[in-house]
This record gives sequence, C-alpha cells and structure tokens, in this order.
Amino acid sequence: MGGLRHGSDMVPLSFAGQDFVIVDRASLYWPREGALFVADLHFEKASWYARSGQMLPPYDSAATLDRLERAVAACGATSLWCLGDNFHDSDGASRLDPALVARLESLCARVAVHWITGNHDSALEQGFGGRVVEECALGGLALRHLAESQASVPELSGHFHPRLRVRLRGRSVSRPCFVRCQDRLILPAFGSLTGGMDADDPAILEVMGQGPQAIVATESKTVCFHLQKTADLRA
Repeated sequence: MGGLRHGSDMVPLSFAGQDFVIVDRASLYWPREGALFVADLHFEKASWYARSGQMLPPYDSAATLDRLERAVAACGATSLWCLGDNFHDSDGASRLDPALVARLESLCARVAVHWITGNHDSALEQGFGGRVVEECALGGLALRHLAESQASVPELSGHFHPRLRVRLRGRSVSRPCFVRCQDRLILPAFGSLTGGMDADDPAILEVMGQGPQAIVATESKTVCFHLQKTADLRA
C-alpha cells in the first residue's frame, strides 16, 4: 500500500478476496489498482431544485468536490471511478460554475477519471477530460450504478444511498454505510446533498446475495451488522 496509513478516516475492508480501504467513511480505495471509487455525487442537485422554485443553499457541488479532492489526495489514487448519478440530472454539467468546471478538468488531468452514468444522469456527455461510460470492469470486478441480482462476477455499485439506522441508548442513530454480500458491494452516497435508504429496505435486500451486511466505518475500524437481525430489532 505504499505510504497509505490506516486511521484518520481510513480503515480496511475486504471484499471478493481483495483488500480495500474505506476513505472518509464513504469512498473505497483499492491499493492494488491505485483506484478510488465513489458513488452518487449528485452534483448540481440544489440548482435542479431551484429551477422548480425550491431554493436550497447553492453550495452542494463545491462541498462535494472539496471532499472528493481530499479523498483523492489522502489515498494517492491514480484513477477515480464514479459509480453513477454523478450529476443530479443530465443537464447538471451545463449548470456547473466555471470555477468548479476548471477544478474538475484539473482533477481529470491529474488522475484518470471514469464517469459511469446512472439513472439520474443517463444522458451525461461531458466528462471534463474524463471518460463517460455506462458500465465497465477493473481487475475482475464489474463497476456499474445499479447492482444486478444475478451478477456473474463480483461488482461494485451505488444507487441506493444506503444508511444504517439502529437504536443506541434509547435514541435512533443513522449513518451512511456500505452493504456487502459475497459478490456484491453497494457504496454509500458521497455527495453532500444526498439522503439515504435504510440498508435493510427490501429494494436493497432484493439485489443482494446471502448474508448481507451493513458496514459502518468509524475513525479507526469498521462495524458490521447483519441486516436481517437489524430489521428484526427495528420492527
């Protein structure tokens, strides 16, 4: 792993026989490939709502890009794989502030950026110097936005914005989480203005194999929850 250090929001995670590192609790770094994976950035979500008269603070894209640049720098990734819904809609790239466009172009010049399209940005064309694809593969893993319930090879995906909700000391606590089974791993949403779906929601469990787990990253370790048991506790 070179100079990569665990701690400081970097903790190890195993999947499909490979060693990964969770960075900033919501992105995934693969040291073997020098690859950083993020899902559901939803750039320009606030401006999309503004068009219909729902005014939100217009700082979500800048905040998300700040976080993304920090994650890339923290792990030293040489490639960045964005697993769909990179923009909140396919026209979002045209609304991006020119200063943020310049920063994205600079990022794409420093690392190889791959924009996998999702259901929100399926018609996205502008890659800011990066590559725009529907799905792709890396090192034996399939990379797509929406998990396939009958995946033929291990896959990484996003789409669901999974969050774990449990009761601790008499109060409800919700945190973004990864959802893992033997051959599927769903990443939490990375964007600053994204909600979440309960990790044990039937829509998530339907696409997962046997023994799904919710994985929450803390500053120094991961905490795993068996989702069926979590659902029983919440009932």
